[in-house]
Order: sequence, then C-alpha cells, then structure tokens
Amino acid sequence: MDMNLISRAVVELGECLRVEDNYLATAESCTGGLLASILTDTPGSSEWFAGSVVAYSNEVKTNLLGVSSEILEKHGAVSEPVVLAMAQGVLKAVGARVSVAISGIAGPSGGTPDKPVGTVWMAWAWPSGTRARLYNFSGSREDIKGQAVMAAVNGLLGVTK
Repeated sequence: MDMNLISRAVVELGECLRVEDNYLATAESCTGGLLASILTDTPGSSEWFAGSVVAYSNEVKTNLLGVSSEILEKHGAVSEPVVLAMAQGVLKAVGARVSVAISGIAGPSGGTPDKPVGTVWMAWAWPSGTRARLYNFSGSREDIKGQAVMAAVNGLLGVTK
C-alpha cells in the first residue's frame, strides 16, 4: 500500500468535500475500518468526515445499516445489492451526504469458486445517485485491503468532482 499516494488522494478528496460542504460516511466490512483510520489521519478531516460503521458481521449490516436479511440470504454479504444497501444505510445512520461501502473477501481463506479471495464490491452514494462496482484484487490480505481503500478513495473522488 503506497501511503503517500493514498494520502495525496485523501487530501484531494477532503478539498472536494469541503468545497461542496459535504460530509462523508463509510461502511466497511473487509477493510475493518482501515479507510476510516486513513481518513482521520488527515489533518482537518473533521471538517468533512462524519463517521464510519465497521459492519463486519451480517447482524451489524442488518441492525445498524438496514440491509435486509433477505438480500443477505439471497445474494451474500459480498454482493452488489448488499453494498448498495450499506451505502444508503450509512448515510442515514451517520447523517452524511456522501458515502462509500466496502464488502469483500480479503483472505487468505473464505473464497469460493464464485467469489474467490480478492473479490470486493463497493458502492458509493451521494445526493443525486448511487453506483456500485466489482473489483478483483490480488495479493496478501494486507494488499487486498490496501487496494480496496485506494479504490474507495478514487471512487469518492469520481463522485465528488
């Protein structure tokens, strides 16, 4: 994980959010709060970062973020419908205007033929819409989490510019 690259991207993200007077929220599963930690390492982030929910278990996804148990049963936690629901749910839970949700399989175990290690779904929500994207990262658990954080920040830059 190239922390200099991520730090520069986060500073740019903060500037975009501050200009638009938007607050950001994150809903993280496989990254376990790494994104929120990196965001709050940035001086001045309290001006644009509202908070985070680390929704590692399905119960937290359901109880705090409003992801329906039916969606979880039908699609699994690592799926487009779940991250879209997480992104919308964290907006409400935290009171933000922009969000990102991340759910995936960081490994080294837990993968399946349909969803191998490195499979990560992300969704972004903002006042005028939502979008989701599937990623297939590789490397160690740490590598996958770092790649997911960078992709999340890049996606946020895409919806805030």
